[in-house]
Amino acid sequence: MADFDSLQERSEDDGGLLFRSMKLEDIPSIIAIEHEAFTSPWTSDAFINELTNNHFARYMVMQLNGEIIGYAGMWLIMDEAHVTNIAVSGSFRGRKLGARLLSELQKLAAFLGASRMTLEVRVTNEVAQSLYRKFGFEPSGIRPGYYSDNNEDALIMWAELDRGEAKGRAQ
Repeated sequence: MADFDSLQERSEDDGGLLFRSMKLEDIPSIIAIEHEAFTSPWTSDAFINELTNNHFARYMVMQLNGEIIGYAGMWLIMDEAHVTNIAVSGSFRGRKLGARLLSELQKLAAFLGASRMTLEVRVTNEVAQSLYRKFGFEPSGIRPGYYSDNNEDALIMWAELDRGEAKGRAQ
């Protein structure tokens, strides 16, 4: 199976937009986006741990003309990808870049052998749920009290991945 770094060479680069693997030196930019996007942001140490100690973790950044404007992460376990986080910088929201990021994450997951992808989303976050549905995610259950900041429930969603497209990309 191809590894994550080999896919980077096949990353799309149009209009200055580039997708690549996250590096330790990216963490300060990622933390700034985390604080804009989430009420309970991850810490630098959490990202360091993901990049250095978690062999299931795969993280990518989205750059525009060299500036990190978004990122996404997942854990790849057997043939399933579990989205850990996905965010776009506040000043770049509303430009369909979140959709581009999710698309690239799904392609990467399929390229790395995943056939399904799952995520949790706040039950009140209808904007994100709408985006996820456009990418084939369907509700499959609830995780009660999942979010520690307000004890809000999470909606569990699953999508089947198109491994045929990913295999085509790898050639």
